[in-house]
Amino acid sequence: MCGFAGIIDLNHRTSEQAFRAIVARMANTLRHRGPDDAGTWVDVAAGVALGHRRLSILDLSPAGHQPMVSASGRHVIVFNGEIYNSSQLRRELDRVTIGSLSFRGHSDTEVMLEAFEHWGVQRAISRMNGMFAFALWDRHERVLYLGRDRLGEKPVYYSWIGKVFLFGSELKALRCHPDFRAGIDRDALALYFRHNCIPAPHSIYEGVRKLPPATILAVSGDTAGPVAPAPYWSLKEVVERGVADPFSGSEQDAIVEFEILLRDAVKIRMLADVPLGAFLSGGVDSSTVVALMQAQSERPVKTFTIGSREPDYNEAGYARAVARHLGTEHTELYVTAAEAMAVIPFLPEIYDEPFADSSQIPTFLVAQLARRYMTVSLSGDGGDEVFGGYNRHVWNDRIWKFIRRAPRSARMAAASAIRRIPPYRWETLFRNLSMVLPRSLMHRQCGYKLHKLAGILPACSPQAMYFALASHWLEPESVVLGAKEPDTLLTRADAWPHLPEFAQQMMFLDAATYLPDDILTKVDRATMAVSLEARVPLLDHRVVEFAWRLPSSLKIRNGHGKWILHHLLRRYVPPQLIDRPKSGFGIPMHTWLRGPLRNWAESLLDTNRLKSEGFLNPQPIREKWEDYLSGNGAWQYHLWDVLMFQAWYSAQRQSKPELGSMAKAAS
Repeated sequence: MCGFAGIIDLNHRTSEQAFRAIVARMANTLRHRGPDDAGTWVDVAAGVALGHRRLSILDLSPAGHQPMVSASGRHVIVFNGEIYNSSQLRRELDRVTIGSLSFRGHSDTEVMLEAFEHWGVQRAISRMNGMFAFALWDRHERVLYLGRDRLGEKPVYYSWIGKVFLFGSELKALRCHPDFRAGIDRDALALYFRHNCIPAPHSIYEGVRKLPPATILAVSGDTAGPVAPAPYWSLKEVVERGVADPFSGSEQDAIVEFEILLRDAVKIRMLADVPLGAFLSGGVDSSTVVALMQAQSERPVKTFTIGSREPDYNEAGYARAVARHLGTEHTELYVTAAEAMAVIPFLPEIYDEPFADSSQIPTFLVAQLARRYMTVSLSGDGGDEVFGGYNRHVWNDRIWKFIRRAPRSARMAAASAIRRIPPYRWETLFRNLSMVLPRSLMHRQCGYKLHKLAGILPACSPQAMYFALASHWLEPESVVLGAKEPDTLLTRADAWPHLPEFAQQMMFLDAATYLPDDILTKVDRATMAVSLEARVPLLDHRVVEFAWRLPSSLKIRNGHGKWILHHLLRRYVPPQLIDRPKSGFGIPMHTWLRGPLRNWAESLLDTNRLKSEGFLNPQPIREKWEDYLSGNGAWQYHLWDVLMFQAWYSAQRQSKPELGSMAKAAS
């Protein structure tokens, strides 16, 4: 796991010394991603400079140093990620070259580089199983290739500034280039308020783009100008092929084949020359990953979880029970509210652009804990998107079939009635009825969720219901001054696959948008902030492709999602340890903003401040803030969106906390 940055400068006005210094400075902003080694490669005549920071995972020797030049000298690469099948590819390359290729070490970077050399970029990348982002310079063709993995685990940003092309693993690398002058993109900011993150290809800056997952961008070293990324793998095509060619065996056959596939996905992610472990929340996804790790390990796997003093947000007991049953070497840390809130000043620097998934805080804390003991951690992310684990996958169709019978006016009246009762009163009512209500209805923040339900009752279609559920601010253009919200995959139904069930459509859309733009962004930045590599077995592309061949009944059944994951896990863990309502990885935002964070929030939400900054409309923000403080509205996550933008914007104009100090504290 590493970080990289680079430049193509068609002006050819910079000396080699200055060129090298600039790209080194860009790469050094990413030292948290790669604290173990640094390197630069410069070709002044071509106007190309590459910089790299290395977190040594495989081949800790100098043979793994980057930037790396191919054996022939034609290609130069900087690479962030892991190629899990590099040993297999190396054997294939030996056969292709009849043993004439002499490898200098055993790093996956060298294998990746030689694969590009011998098969070409498109054919080579289709053979790779991994998480990756890379920049490959072809010295003969004078073409730079930027590539990103299939599901979007690793990031790449890029931008043309006149005749200078910049790229890097994080925005901070681009920002430190002396020519960087990009302003805030108000349209992208509207998308942020819709989704609490900024979806690819957009970024917070005008003219700066994220490379979408599963694409390659080819940039000529001779001509400046925008070029469209080209896909090399398509989730839409995977989905359509899977539905057209469904798995034909029995349920038990499916579980057996799934277990074989996922065991291998876990096994190849356990390869490392440094200490390795796993995050364990006690939920189905992480418990399955840990169970398969422990089944293939000769010693107890190291597992880590964060506990909370807030009972409704503490799953440490579940994780402890699973760890005890599996026999892992388990570490848990109970974090106070003060310790959790101490992370907030670092969030703008960690995420580089506005990002408001509040589980960013516990994710950072568990990464910080794990980094004290290891350099690589496996994670259970991806199970919800791939196997139908979100409540909307299970309930959206049922709710629509129920409410569509009622006139829209009646549904609007019902929504208004639900909202008239403050969230805390709903929660009190549910607690008082806990002895008679089904366990499946006992959810954390039930008042907030009922108010969310009220927001979808007036919907005119299941698609509109889903879009409302996938939104924070329903009218972001009313919040961001001068913005026009761009279209995304969620608003372009013509780009969706043809599927027989809308639950399948939601899973596709979540995997194509929410997963890379929110979940994987959160995990990558939080772990990399403390120089920890996170690996995600459930997003092995073979697992994803297999999952889409399964009938929906093996994912969603009897009002529950992830059926096949549950049944696989029961081979390793007793059902009573993992059969419980889904709760998620959250923080008590609703109490923090009214309590210890109130003064901080009030300062950032001040009407005069908002007016003077000129980006946000104070009226809807202040209305929600006052309604929230009165206890009548469940607006904490809408307000967190505003607060994270305000904190980020403030950090751009002030000196920022150093990530290096946090990484040092974690080590």
